[in-house]
Amino acid sequence: MDTNDPKTPKGITRRDALKLSGLAVGGLAIGSAMIGSGVENANAAEACLPVQPCDWKALSSMTQHYSYFERLTTYNPLDPKDPNTPLLPNEMRITFLGSCIPPVRRAQQMMSIFVEVGNAMGKADQFVFDCGSGVCANYGAMGIGFGRMDKVFIAHLHGDHMSDLTHIYCFGPSADRKSPLYVWGPASSGVESPKGSYQYYDDGTKAFCENLRRAMRWHTESFSFQTTSYPGYTPPTKESWGLPVDPVPVDDDPEDDAYALVPIELKWWKYGKEEGDNVAYNNKETGVKITHFPVIHTRKGSIGYKLEWNGLTMIYTSDTKPEIHSRDQAINQGKGIDVFIHEMVVPAEVWAFKNMGLSAPPEPDDPLYETFLDTVDGLKAVQNSSHTPQGAFGYLLSQINPRPRLTVATHFPVANDTVACALNSVQAHCPDIQKIGPELIWSFDLLVLRVTKEQIIQLRANVPEFGFSPVAHMPSSTMNPPKYSTTDGQPDPYAQIDLSTEIPATDEQGNCNYRDDGY
Repeated sequence: MDTNDPKTPKGITRRDALKLSGLAVGGLAIGSAMIGSGVENANAAEACLPVQPCDWKALSSMTQHYSYFERLTTYNPLDPKDPNTPLLPNEMRITFLGSCIPPVRRAQQMMSIFVEVGNAMGKADQFVFDCGSGVCANYGAMGIGFGRMDKVFIAHLHGDHMSDLTHIYCFGPSADRKSPLYVWGPASSGVESPKGSYQYYDDGTKAFCENLRRAMRWHTESFSFQTTSYPGYTPPTKESWGLPVDPVPVDDDPEDDAYALVPIELKWWKYGKEEGDNVAYNNKETGVKITHFPVIHTRKGSIGYKLEWNGLTMIYTSDTKPEIHSRDQAINQGKGIDVFIHEMVVPAEVWAFKNMGLSAPPEPDDPLYETFLDTVDGLKAVQNSSHTPQGAFGYLLSQINPRPRLTVATHFPVANDTVACALNSVQAHCPDIQKIGPELIWSFDLLVLRVTKEQIIQLRANVPEFGFSPVAHMPSSTMNPPKYSTTDGQPDPYAQIDLSTEIPATDEQGNCNYRDDGY
């Protein structure tokens, strides 16, 4: 940091500026995001500096627990007799199956949220919002089978938001998803490549699904000795689901087949300026309406989602810098919303020393100090292209009136130390938020929100660590013959393999080599 730079507060060293900016309220990096690159004078920058820096040495013993989550009431989602297990007819249930930002950590998987609504409007419905790496293990532990994961809404095509789509797509048909997989996501970014004049990549959701389908061909063929469809399935239409486009599979799969991959590409630049221009899903039968709006994250084409049902409203912004569409959608024309799920990241300095395996920023005489400063600079670039740091999150929340019933900070590496420091930043802008819980929480894997008009109940799911896949609930008692089947329509597990090198269960004399029942 150049001390002659107008963005550098006068009277403090580079180390002090860095320490203050990221490790406490507001933050210089946060301040520059709100003030802009053309900071007029040092006083403006100083106005954004924190008053109470976080004492990371004192917090160093608080890195391995998230006490708020640990104190929540637990329930067993696999026990139908547990009073919290059944979905009420008037309930919207939001479950966090992934909650973290890369790099990966053992305690949290990447982003994914599962939203279920009851049958108050005639029929239940459910949705997956993002599906980053590792989340399928949590879905399975919660007892959420593939048959309930057939509608996936991707906010943007970063790996930590869509990589487990491979698992959902490939293994769903082997379980109880015997119908197509529908994937919503943004259209092409329209960003010109710097490599050549007027060169544009086809980087939208349809192209992604087309290439995923091609890449998974060996898998899907090899597993197609199993049944992948059933008689009587009626594919949805543009009208029945209120879609912006016709739901057409990307390849040659039949439209009723579980390996049919159906992209619903969204015009990401739409935000509801004209009636219905940003509708992603509007199912009159279930009463669920999902709209989308553009956010600011890395590259044009990132979107947030708003789900409305039975008088309840949830917003999931996914990754974004602080921007007006998330704010305005949450204000909701002065009506407010029930649950506002918005990303938050730790400041660049915290990100840096945590990634370096340190418990606090190194001192100037530490050999790691220059490496630390270089790491901070690199992470500031990531922050400035992509994310909402904790002070900016607090400022954004202060601009939303009426305040959401519950705000959930997500995409955040939680622990007692990072959450305590982040709460300090939020309180600088929203001093009425005195503690975590009633109005503001940080998400964690297996956090469950039971949302009704009367209350929002926060729970912690207690799941088996060594469980198997969820019980498969088949949609029909009869299935269509698999693609690779015998002449009488039975599954043929031998159709695609060469048995010439097999060690048979019995030898030529009929003696048993091993039991073919597996024991």
